[in-house]
Amino acid sequence: MALDNNDKSGVWKSGKGKGRRHTKGRQLDDLAWSQVQDLLGDAPRRRDLLIEHLHKIQDAFGHLSAAHLRALAEEMRMSMAEVYEVATFYAHFDVVKEDDTPPPALTIRVCDSLSCELAGAQALKAALEDGLNPEEVRVLRAPCMGRCDTAPVLELGHNHVDHATVEKVEAAIAAGDTHAHVPDYQTYADYVADGGYSALTELRNSGDWEDVQAKIKESGLRGLGGAGFPSGTKWGFVRANAGPRYLAVNGDEGEPGTFKDRYYLERTPHLFLEGMLIAAWAVEADTAFIYMRDEYPAVLEILAREIKALEDAGVVEPGYIDLRRGAGAYICGEESAMIESIEGKRGMPRHRPPFVAQVGVFGQPTLVHNVETLHWIARICREGPECLNATEHNGRKGLRSYSVSGRVANPGVFLLPAGSTITDIIDAAGGMAEGHSFKAYQPGGPSSGLLPASMNDIPLDFDTLQPHGTFIGSAAVVVLSDADKARDAALNMLRFFEDESCGQCTPCRVGCEKAVKLMQADTWDQGLLTELCTAMSDASICGLGQAAPNPIKLTMQHFGDEI
Repeated sequence: MALDNNDKSGVWKSGKGKGRRHTKGRQLDDLAWSQVQDLLGDAPRRRDLLIEHLHKIQDAFGHLSAAHLRALAEEMRMSMAEVYEVATFYAHFDVVKEDDTPPPALTIRVCDSLSCELAGAQALKAALEDGLNPEEVRVLRAPCMGRCDTAPVLELGHNHVDHATVEKVEAAIAAGDTHAHVPDYQTYADYVADGGYSALTELRNSGDWEDVQAKIKESGLRGLGGAGFPSGTKWGFVRANAGPRYLAVNGDEGEPGTFKDRYYLERTPHLFLEGMLIAAWAVEADTAFIYMRDEYPAVLEILAREIKALEDAGVVEPGYIDLRRGAGAYICGEESAMIESIEGKRGMPRHRPPFVAQVGVFGQPTLVHNVETLHWIARICREGPECLNATEHNGRKGLRSYSVSGRVANPGVFLLPAGSTITDIIDAAGGMAEGHSFKAYQPGGPSSGLLPASMNDIPLDFDTLQPHGTFIGSAAVVVLSDADKARDAALNMLRFFEDESCGQCTPCRVGCEKAVKLMQADTWDQGLLTELCTAMSDASICGLGQAAPNPIKLTMQHFGDEI
């Protein structure tokens, strides 16, 4: 029997979800698509550049609309879900759905980490919220901005206001001063005039990477991002694997109380850059990635300028140094999470093994170094191992850059012998602030917890603090006085970990939240907190969850009268 062309039965269905005019999901908006194409220009649409492209949209429009995210997904040939999950993972991206109101044109982020809280950040935030029009200015709490020496600190747009007050903020808003202020620093020309890049040139011409590695080992240099792994040893691990190989610089200095990397980058960026290029030469890296935290806009500007200067001078090929901008995620300080972010993904730590020396960026062998570590590699190649190992104090060899803040007279970065005690460090910082008596200290960021003033004779260096249940980490020293409560400081630290947990593993995600609730009680349930600390330490995937209990354990051990 012939089929009647007008009879659609059995071919076209009717009912819910049938016969729709469009595909499922958000429809592509032509205007938004055109705007995204204009913003991206000739930039590659590679998957690993997703975060860089999200920054372009956020910078241009002040938020990420659903229409722009849909357009970006179309442009990059990615699913909307992939783009959305990355955009919502990072704190500095403002995702706005169709029915939501975009944030005001101006955002103020008030740091509420320990040093700033001691300096009155909570009262400052409340005063700003009361005094500013919320339709014009948004006030948010934010984690450490790496300016603990000038607490309290806030970021007005991209302008950091040190020793912040309501009056300073009002004056900056009136003047339209919302951009980063780039300090004076040693430029490429100044650095070369001072002998810079001569070591790199000599090594490229006739150097032996194993000889340089031997110098690094002889100096005693260990990773200065917190882990303390012997620096030169990494090179052999990476070179043992077939290429292509990469170098990734961890510039995500997010541990509250730490600001040494920013200190050096804002003064002598080329000492770091030469060290980086020496390390890249040593492992024959195809590309050197620099992952720099978004909280350092002035540093990002300095690096962009000086990388361009290196390219113009022929020191590196254009694109060899790939500067990547973080987006507000402390977890990306963990090396495998950083690598995930470099690849344009959420900053989720990887399970290990395999380690990044074998399987790193794009699945290739990758050498990861901290900014200050590379600073010292350049110095060792120029001055010899003696620039580090010739200094000895309290049985320890070497030098350490201590970031010192809190209740001291002159907070700042102090280059001291590695065996320095907290007494030495407070003396270097001009003693205690007027009217304050020494009570406690954080030896290496919130991950290290708190020690009492009575433990003032311990050298603050690698391996010396572990017997006391803590560690030096990034040497972020915060000093507390008799005006402060250890329990309040510990709660501040756990709130930070609660906010910054990536959420991948239950012990860390749920443990931090539960700990904050328990620590707000007038009397701590020490038995339950001890069980919680054990579960987090033993079962968390990465160092964030494993170290987060330290403030709890050390407060119960040393400041039991407060809890």
